[in-house]
Amino acid sequence: MFTETCDNILTAILALVLPVVAACYIHKDYRAFLDLGPGGTPATPLGYLKIKLLSLICLRDPLRPLAIPPHFRPQEGYFTHAALPHRTGSKPIVEGIAPQRQQTQKSDEKIYSRLVDKIKELAGDPRNRLMERTSCFEKYSSGLFTSSPITRTCGGEICHAHPSDGSMHMTLHPADANLMIAKGWGERHPLARGGWCRKFVPREFVLVYAPRDETEVETVTRIVAAGIWWVSGIDVNGEDVGPRRKSAYIAAVGEAMEGKDEFWACKLNGWGGNKVNKITGSA
Repeated sequence: MFTETCDNILTAILALVLPVVAACYIHKDYRAFLDLGPGGTPATPLGYLKIKLLSLICLRDPLRPLAIPPHFRPQEGYFTHAALPHRTGSKPIVEGIAPQRQQTQKSDEKIYSRLVDKIKELAGDPRNRLMERTSCFEKYSSGLFTSSPITRTCGGEICHAHPSDGSMHMTLHPADANLMIAKGWGERHPLARGGWCRKFVPREFVLVYAPRDETEVETVTRIVAAGIWWVSGIDVNGEDVGPRRKSAYIAAVGEAMEGKDEFWACKLNGWGGNKVNKITGSA
């Protein structure tokens, strides 16, 4: 009888305490979601619920290299192994899915402005066939687009920057993404796992960490150039005179994808509004 009484008391305590603990956890987790700021998901309870459901299928290791199938063309990316230096220091803390943001080692306003200037220089050269539009992936920041995409992303988007931390999302050739991750400059997006998740982001979608100084701005700019090459085939570091060189390999990828049913639905965008935070905004 004593044991039965103890069991009843314990059951009653758990019935009272567990809902309170669960409610406290959900409240704290929801506040953390809101603190990430605007992004591809509305800051609402419904948006939070959708992100929690998506977290069940996210990549468990965002630093794991992407596989490059033997039939994939081209096998090589934009970079040689020596093209990127190793990023110094520890890996920044990154949280969230949509939005996904750095919590530490953010760019200050001066460094972010330098990064924006570099991107605008690329967009300002008509030979690069680039333009600035509202990000197709996030809707809350400006993105860099190509007018002649040959690798499928959302509307030809190459990258977009996050004024709140200085980081960037972009699409890279798998070999370039792997090199960037190995050298410590970024990681894969949690939903960049291919298959059904292509409805949200490409399999080659990555987060590039925020530059911390002028030297790192130059490195991140080179990574942006790799993204431009992958999405458009144009080498912004090509000839100084005349049209930019277009990669025959990348052009072949575009031709091979003609007529395919594959597309980027970017459904995360449907969960957000249309308020735009310009790429030139303050960090």
